[in-house]
Amino acid sequence: MKTTISPNSESFLIAGQLRRAFEGDAWHGPALLELLQDVDTATAAARPLPNIHSIWELVLHIAAWDAVACRRIAGETVQLTGTANFPVVPKPTAAAWRKAVAQTKRTHDALVKTVAALPESRLRDRVPGKKYDFYHMLHGVAQHELYHAGQIAILKKAKRSE
Repeated sequence: MKTTISPNSESFLIAGQLRRAFEGDAWHGPALLELLQDVDTATAAARPLPNIHSIWELVLHIAAWDAVACRRIAGETVQLTGTANFPVVPKPTAAAWRKAVAQTKRTHDALVKTVAALPESRLRDRVPGKKYDFYHMLHGVAQHELYHAGQIAILKKAKRSE
């Protein structure tokens, strides 16, 4: 028996929040992709503030955690550490930067699609290996992306003022 997800289901609404935080039309201001539109390779790789991750590192980190959310929904127990948490930036070229943004978008699109199709009954299921449920995790993913979007906005301003 196929389950149909209502556009009014909590899962569908959470997927919309994830999409807005990442793509745009967010209440707070520019979403992640909107902030990245004018970021060139040099700006993405720059470290205008000491001991702070670069925009590029943050983008790879966001993709890593979006993928973790998908893996957890699929039933896997996973926790990222080290370079899995903040992947190493490749040699900074325009092609590599475009690839990083495109891969991050693909990973996020897969997450949104997965969440939109998630039966509402699963939202209160416990995340494998965690003490919280999927409802809590998915709202946390949106918050995580907005947190790093704010960092990216600050890094862009800091780079411009160098």
